[in-house]
Amino acid sequence: MEELDVEPALTVVPGVAPGRGLHFQWGPGEMLVCEAAFPGAGHGEKGPGCPYIYVLRKDQDIYLHTLRKLFNESHGIFVGLQRSEEELSGKSRKAQLVGVSKNYRSVIRACMEDMHQVAISTRDPALHNQYSTQVSILSAMELIWNLCEILFVEVAPAGHLLLHLLDWVRLHVCDVDSMVREVLNSENPSKHELFWNVVDIFVLQGRMEDARHLLSKEAAANPTSKGMCKILDDLMKKMPILGLGNTQTLTEMELKWQHWHEECQRYLQDGTFASNSHMESICKILLGDENAILEKKELMTTWYHFLVTRLLYSHPAVKPVELRFYAQSSLDQFLGGENSPEPLDTILMAAFEFEIHQVIKECSIALSNWWFVAHLTDLLDHCKLLQSHNLYFGSNMREFLLLEYASGLFSHHSLWQLGVDYFDHCSEYGRVYLELHIERIPLTTEQKALKVLRICEQRQMHEQVRSICKIMAMKALHNNRLGSALSWSIRAKDAAFATLISDRFLKDYCERGSFSDLDLIDNLGPSMLLSDRLTFLGKYREFHRLYGEKRFSEAAKLLLMLMTAHIAPCSFWMTLLTDALPLLEQKEVIFSAEQTYELMRCLEDLTAGKLDNQKLQDDDIETTKVEMLRLAFARNLARAIVKEGTLEGS
Repeated sequence: MEELDVEPALTVVPGVAPGRGLHFQWGPGEMLVCEAAFPGAGHGEKGPGCPYIYVLRKDQDIYLHTLRKLFNESHGIFVGLQRSEEELSGKSRKAQLVGVSKNYRSVIRACMEDMHQVAISTRDPALHNQYSTQVSILSAMELIWNLCEILFVEVAPAGHLLLHLLDWVRLHVCDVDSMVREVLNSENPSKHELFWNVVDIFVLQGRMEDARHLLSKEAAANPTSKGMCKILDDLMKKMPILGLGNTQTLTEMELKWQHWHEECQRYLQDGTFASNSHMESICKILLGDENAILEKKELMTTWYHFLVTRLLYSHPAVKPVELRFYAQSSLDQFLGGENSPEPLDTILMAAFEFEIHQVIKECSIALSNWWFVAHLTDLLDHCKLLQSHNLYFGSNMREFLLLEYASGLFSHHSLWQLGVDYFDHCSEYGRVYLELHIERIPLTTEQKALKVLRICEQRQMHEQVRSICKIMAMKALHNNRLGSALSWSIRAKDAAFATLISDRFLKDYCERGSFSDLDLIDNLGPSMLLSDRLTFLGKYREFHRLYGEKRFSEAAKLLLMLMTAHIAPCSFWMTLLTDALPLLEQKEVIFSAEQTYELMRCLEDLTAGKLDNQKLQDDDIETTKVEMLRLAFARNLARAIVKEGTLEGS
């Protein structure tokens, strides 16, 4: 068994007395914990224990309402990526994947901005801290994702790589807009205490146009420094950078950069900026003096800002494979042995070292949910970067992380619908997970049950379809909603349950003299063949309909067929014979002599107890019914014989 990378977090269960045991039960996405007194333990305090049952959830972020946008919108991007045109190759496929990555980042940023607004507006200190923490986490997620996009998805070559890293730093590190506004809105910007700080930040981030604009303010306000400002402005203007749309080669750019570097060195050695420490410091930064750059440590705030600035002015044509060496030395120099790296530093360092699996592993440990690693791994898998990496316990890394994330979604009352699509795109174990999780969804309403049922039917999950229908049929039966119960049992193709509900319909008819849910019974169609009792219910209702439409001959044939074919339950024969009385008393002869003999035989079988040993109750009411039936049969038989004899004679 592998050793743990980090010690598991300690969870304190409040109210549990020291020395007492805990009983727990695992669930799909949570665990129930309660205090337990184990017999014969012989230790621990006696007395009343903790009266509560606690629910521990492993994916608490799933329940944060403010993160719903992240889950919902990223789901659409994920599904779109799975359905995208795999046949695209080369630049087209690469551009498509970069676009997907940027879409993910835009969702993270939008969610972060919404969370920031909520944090500002809330008055509850605890909620404010919670939202602020989430903003920090989302900011770190976007930072990591953006770097992975540059290194693994964009795969920027030497020269262009630095441009992407500069954009990365400008977007994520040291937002100076408020400081710039404060300086520019002052009466005399060049005299503002933060003026040179802003110029330094612009230079450190390679924002030369902005830095030159501020220098022009200094030149206009101080004529004595105008010459130095002009020289420094020219140096900034001449600084060679390999633009994205530039046609010059990397060799040409390196040659120009070398000449420019020598010019900066010459001005510094000549003492051109000796009278102004700020400009001299900027010139040293342009020369890539690491000590001069580190003096601005407070303005950069992070080691990766220092790394990008160092590369900009010392190694502008850095190659991707060289990043790891510069990144490690930048981290060591920036921290200076005073502080140990944070989890974010470890993740970024793994990315600069192109250790994709280490990035995913460290993110899984550091982040509070599976969203980030699941979607990033899926994207990298589409980039063909994880094809050779299989886990020792089954599926590949992509599928494992998607399964974990989707399992967390299924613990939420509404987000479970998103989880279905994630399981669908896990080819090895996705269907098994879906079958296990979908059976645990609480079917609180018929609408929700129909939604779950539709998902199962679309995927030919027949066992789950039957299970859901049985559950809903039982719920409806308990609530005495026989029509709904019958409908669910037919959908489940459960003959035994359909028979049970049909018996309930017949029992209610015997008690009330009428059927409920006539629309359902009238439109059973082929479904009535599910069970004999359901067939009888449908045919018996058809008998009543024919009788109501005064189609007496058809009704009589159907009634006789129900008895002679043994479709009707024996307990219902007396009711059927009683239903024959109105037909026997019609002016026109309905039952022929042969049919009347059949009815008489059925009555005698019933009274003699020949069928299933069912004996007629010996009471006045039943005796009266039998006598009435015998009399009616005798009268009808006489009428039928006379009628049939007359017809034969004529």
